[in-house]
Amino acid sequence: MIPELGHFALILSLFVALALGILTVAGGQTGRREWIALARPGTQALWLLTALAYGCLTYAFYTNDFSVVYVVQHSNSSLPAMYRIAGVWGGHEGSLLLWHFMLTSWMMAVSLFSRQLPDAMVARVLGILGLVAVGFLLFMLITSNPFLRLIDIPADGRDLNPLLQDPGLVFHPPMLYMGYVGLAVPFAFAIAALLNGRLDAAWARWSRPWATAAWVFLTLGIALGSWWAYYELGWGGWWFWDPVENASFLPWLVSVALIHSLAVTEKRGLFRNWTIVLAITAFSLSLLGTFLVRSGVLTSVHAFATDPRRGVFILIFLFVVVGGSLTLFAMRASKVRSSGSFALVSRETFLLVNNVLLATAAATVLLGTLYPLIVDSLNLGKLSVGPPYFNAVFVPIMVPVLLFMVVGTFARWKSDGIAALTRKLGATALVSVVLGCALPLLAGPWSALAALGLSLALWIVLSSVVHIARQLKDTARWQSTPWSFWGMHIAHIGIAVCAVGITMVTGYETEKDVRMAVGDTVSVGGYTFKLTGIREANGPNYRADVGDVELIRDGKVLRTLHPEKRTYFSSTMPMTEAAIDTGLTRDVYVSLGERLQGGDAPAWAMRVYHKPFVSWIWGGALLMGLGGTLAALDRRYRKKRATAAARSAIPGVAA
Repeated sequence: MIPELGHFALILSLFVALALGILTVAGGQTGRREWIALARPGTQALWLLTALAYGCLTYAFYTNDFSVVYVVQHSNSSLPAMYRIAGVWGGHEGSLLLWHFMLTSWMMAVSLFSRQLPDAMVARVLGILGLVAVGFLLFMLITSNPFLRLIDIPADGRDLNPLLQDPGLVFHPPMLYMGYVGLAVPFAFAIAALLNGRLDAAWARWSRPWATAAWVFLTLGIALGSWWAYYELGWGGWWFWDPVENASFLPWLVSVALIHSLAVTEKRGLFRNWTIVLAITAFSLSLLGTFLVRSGVLTSVHAFATDPRRGVFILIFLFVVVGGSLTLFAMRASKVRSSGSFALVSRETFLLVNNVLLATAAATVLLGTLYPLIVDSLNLGKLSVGPPYFNAVFVPIMVPVLLFMVVGTFARWKSDGIAALTRKLGATALVSVVLGCALPLLAGPWSALAALGLSLALWIVLSSVVHIARQLKDTARWQSTPWSFWGMHIAHIGIAVCAVGITMVTGYETEKDVRMAVGDTVSVGGYTFKLTGIREANGPNYRADVGDVELIRDGKVLRTLHPEKRTYFSSTMPMTEAAIDTGLTRDVYVSLGERLQGGDAPAWAMRVYHKPFVSWIWGGALLMGLGGTLAALDRRYRKKRATAAARSAIPGVAA
């Protein structure tokens, strides 16, 4: 009964979303107030129906309803309750339902928190999001129904993928999907503005907090995925340029450019065409990521092994969204003219340069991700594009991005001078270079790349501190400083902290792969690891070999680490659970491998690492998320706008 209710809720959702999309967009264009008035209640009805469907699937997992095909494929009666609930998004069908639930949640948020905006504009935005929801509902109901039933009900399920039975994977997919789907909101604002023909500062101001909020979720989702891969997969890496990792990184890069382009459009009325293109591109890349993950063209720990027919459906949907959006843009582009001008040396110039660099960086990542797939599809052989390519082309582009990020923060709008900027930034630049070149000597052999990375990071931090100090000096009360100012600098400092982590762990990490018997020791990074024993342990649905490894420094035992090698009852694939001692300036990391044959005493393969400052990568991401949150909550986005502006958003009503 419960699965049938969920299926019925999805079917009803399709009709509600279709009616919402057609009527509210038409109402916004024609000014029919009775259709415009349907936007908010229609959105709330769509959200309730989607929540009902999602709740039904969650209930089926929690109660071990093995009459549902999807539950059989991704759950088991011995699975802990937390992972039964997380199993809802452990496969293709359920994760797509989660995606749709996130989309309707964003729509609900727009309906609740955009009451200060013109009703016609909100109706267009919600209508466009409703049409996007129609696409995903059709995808679910035609190719990916999570509520399909079995006639012969098995006694138990196959279990959730062991890789996903981890707390990190409970939170990572929802956070990432919130970012992915959240980019539909600035996309909808862009299309609504094109339909209305008014791409002014007001449109950018309305759209900007939603773009920032989506970027925050995407940042935290990517960081959680990186952290999970670091401690769960046992290879000690935090980023491998995996195609599915790249699929989330691409919209992140473009959304960074979008946020800053919206700032210029809001403040100066410039870059309007560029901002529209970025909004369309960011959402299109999130759809492309959906295709890569769900089409079956990739083999990855992050990808869903699915039928290629689903990939064809997503490609058609992607073509409709991108093609329709760009066609509308082409029709309206001649009417979208930026007013005003700016000098070569100005904040606008530096923001534009960084936008172009970020777009170029995204293009290089996209090329490296898709080129092997294109070669393979043309039967030209198998080709692998890995870290050497990405490191060689991506890093040089990001160096000037960090450089201009600081200069752009200090440059004045419209026009500035080289001499004035030199006076503002010269001292911090000099101190940063001196310290950046000296600090690598404390970590090990001097490295030019390490010196460059640390110099840039220090320059960002010191410049932000100087800017904050000047702001507080010039402002009577620090409370009067806008939240967006604090958010900007916290996010920039977060990027610097992340850059320190990447620089130090890339340049100075050490690792050893060794054979160890009980009583053996190995030294890495000034620490000694001593294997004192291997014992068996039983979990709720697995058996594990657990190592007892003493972490020793200067002859003193700091703690005992317990790496595991787990074998799940439903799977013969062994899983590694690394043991990590995390400190402010380093991680020491040990993973237990397979038992080795031969030798006089039982021995195991062990991998040990010393990773300086690696935790700063995720600490920096948290700071970026905090900064973005403060910027999105700035009080100017919550102010009521003039009634004239509201009237002007309805066709036929004079401003």
